[in-house]
Amino acid sequence: MKSLRKLALQAAGAAFVLYAAGGYAQSQNPPPTAGTKPAQAEGEQTERPIVVNTTEVVVPVTVKDRSGNLVPDLKRDEFRVFEDGIEQEVRRLNTDVVPISMVVLIDNDLRTTDMKQVEPSLASIVAGLSASDEAFICRFDQYFHEGKGFTRDQDQLLTELRRTKLESRSATPPSGDPFGGPTINGAPAPGAPMGTANPSLRAIQGQPTKALDDAVYESALLLRDRDSKKRRKIILLISDGKNGAKFNTHKYEVVREELLRQGIIVYCVATGSEYFDRKFNRLVSYARDTGGDIYYGAKQDSFSEFYSRITEEARNQYVLIYSPRGDSKVDYHKIEVRVRRPDLEVLAREGYYGGTFATPAKK
Repeated sequence: MKSLRKLALQAAGAAFVLYAAGGYAQSQNPPPTAGTKPAQAEGEQTERPIVVNTTEVVVPVTVKDRSGNLVPDLKRDEFRVFEDGIEQEVRRLNTDVVPISMVVLIDNDLRTTDMKQVEPSLASIVAGLSASDEAFICRFDQYFHEGKGFTRDQDQLLTELRRTKLESRSATPPSGDPFGGPTINGAPAPGAPMGTANPSLRAIQGQPTKALDDAVYESALLLRDRDSKKRRKIILLISDGKNGAKFNTHKYEVVREELLRQGIIVYCVATGSEYFDRKFNRLVSYARDTGGDIYYGAKQDSFSEFYSRITEEARNQYVLIYSPRGDSKVDYHKIEVRVRRPDLEVLAREGYYGGTFATPAKK
C-alpha cells in the first residue's frame, strides 16, 4: 500500500513539473495573434539574422579643377578609394554642408614686412564664416598663446582679430617667466620643455625661435571636445613656416598622429612668398597629410581671398564612407583617393589610425 501511494505521489509530482515547464514555455512563446506568423514546427530550419560587427571609415575629400575651382557634381561611382593598396567599396557619399570648428593659429614672430601684410588681413577671416561656425583665435612664437575660447559671435571674433597685434620678435611666455620653463641659477634647465632657451641667445646663433609643431599640437588639443560627427574640425595656420625643431617638445610624427586620430584638417597660408624653398616644407606636410591645402600669400588682398576660399573648401567637402577590407590588426592605414574624371586635383588625408574614425555600421 505504501509503495502504491509513493508511486502515485511521484506521478503527481512529475505531472506538476511538466505543467510548470509548459507554462514557462508558454509565457516565453505566447500563442500567435492575428497577423502574426506562427512559430515554426520542430525540425524546420529557422532563418536567423546574421549580425556582423563592422566599422566605417569616413574620409572628407576636396576636388578641384585645373583653375583651382571646386568641382561640385561628382557622383559616388566616380570615386575610388584604396586602403593599404586594396581598393575599397564606397558605400555612401555625403555632400551635406556642415559647420566648422576652427582654431586660427597665427604666427606671432614674422618679419616686419610680412607682419604688415598679415595683421590688417586678419579681420577678413570672419567674412568666410557662417552663423553656425565657431572659431578660437590663438598665436604662437616660441610659446603658445591661447585666446579667449571658441565663439560663434562674429562681432566678438571681429573685435578680437582687429586687436591682434603681431610681434616681430619672440614674445614672453604666457606664465611671465622670461625663460618659459624650469631654470637653474637663472639659466634654462637641461631638457626643459618648449621655449626654455634665452631668446636673445637664439637670435645671435641664427636659429629659428618658433616651436611650430608644439603650437599645432596645442591647437589640436583645443579641438578634442568638439563633436566631429556634427562639425568639421580644422586649423587655419598662418605662418612663414620657420620651425625650431630643437625647441619643440612634440615631434612631427606625434602631432600628425593626434591630427589624424581626431580627423582635424590643416589649412596653411604661407607668408613671405619670395622664399619658395624648404622653409615651407612643414606647412606643406601638415596640409598634405591631413587632406588640407596651402596658399602662398604675397600681399594683403591675397590673404583675405585665401581665408574665404579655405572656409568654403572645408565646408563643402565630399565625404566618402566605406567599410574597410584588409588587415584590421594594423594600427595605421594608408589611404589614397582617386576620381575617374581626368585633370582633377584630389585632396584627402594620407591615412588614419585603426578605430579612430570608425563608427558602427548601420544595420
